Amino acid sequence: MSQEHFPQELNVINRFAIDAMLWLNGLAHIIIGLALAVSVLMFTWLFFQDVHDAASAHNLVHGFLHALGTLMLLWTISALITAEIRYLHGRHMEVDTFVEVAMVVVLRKLIVLPVQDATPTFEDVMMWVGAALMLGILLLIVRWTHRFSNDEPGQTGSDRQT
Repeated sequence: MSQEHFPQELNVINRFAIDAMLWLNGLAHIIIGLALAVSVLMFTWLFFQDVHDAASAHNLVHGFLHALGTLMLLWTISALITAEIRYLHGRHMEVDTFVEVAMVVVLRKLIVLPVQDATPTFEDVMMWVGAALMLGILLLIVRWTHRFSNDEPGQTGSDRQT
């Protein structure tokens, strides 16, 4: 709704509503940040628990792959924390963060496929490999486009935001 069609009598209420939503959004992002920090601690604990369980069961290969899958989840959380920090510093959320997270989730699935209870079919493996390949290509395109859009005349590499 444009300002010229908005009733002047409601400007005070409109400004209050916008301020309240900005405060609420800021609070939500602080809560998200704290929840991500707690999840780092939880996934770190889970990783060491996986290592302990693997050593106790004398099945290091299975345990290593499972623990590696847990580390991939930790990587995902780290990427989300980085995005949240950028947002809290006033920068925009960038799509490459979410493509990276999706790629890590797919790679994690590929890593833990051999240690799942059910043996994966050839089609399952090819589907996940294809998804990883497509996400990798998408990530390259997004990052290339981001670099291309930041290459403005007169701007040096140190002036650009990466």
